[in-house]
Amino acid sequence: MEPGPTDTTFTPDDPGHPDYHHRQRATVALARWESATPCRYRQATATHPGVTAWAQRAAADSRDAGFLVLTGTIGTGKTHQAYGALRTIAEAGPPRFEFIATTAPDMYGRLRPGGSDKGTEYELRRLATVPLLLLDNLGTEKLSEWTEEATYRLINECYNQCLPLIVTTNLPVRAPLDDHGRPTGPDLVGRLGERLASRLAEAATALILNGPDRRRHLRSAS
Repeated sequence: MEPGPTDTTFTPDDPGHPDYHHRQRATVALARWESATPCRYRQATATHPGVTAWAQRAAADSRDAGFLVLTGTIGTGKTHQAYGALRTIAEAGPPRFEFIATTAPDMYGRLRPGGSDKGTEYELRRLATVPLLLLDNLGTEKLSEWTEEATYRLINECYNQCLPLIVTTNLPVRAPLDDHGRPTGPDLVGRLGERLASRLAEAATALILNGPDRRRHLRSAS
């Protein structure tokens, strides 16, 4: 007796089905996101439409996303939205999910001579080649030729390699000008130099997050 036909159709729950492997990638990516995310931000989700749209572009094609620059005053949720963007990318189940999140002061601490056992160039290369980089609180550090050059080298390398980068800052990239053509307040141009600001402006989706200081509101409520 001849054997009957064999059903080789994969269901979404079977290994070999695209949906199955997508879920597996998303599970692994979310586990990596959670392990690398500070406790305070493990409930973070991207709720700003512009942040969500950027994260979806990065998940679909990381080399087409460009930079995401989140500006706004203290406590408006910039870091929360940044980690939420990374979570959105993880949930999409990309073939590879890896990121580094650091504050600008911590980054400069590791890049300075003696800040890392592996040396400045190693640390710079590590940051400039990771698939996703979050640079938090850019512009809070004291201005110097060294910080300007180190930041420019990092951002320029991300730009040249078409790697997505998320930056949060309390400063606008460029402050509005007064009637005499002078900046009305501090900005990244004045803090980190024209070269860097121009590179950010060229490659970035810049979003301004407004609202009251959420941290002050939480302290008042408690």
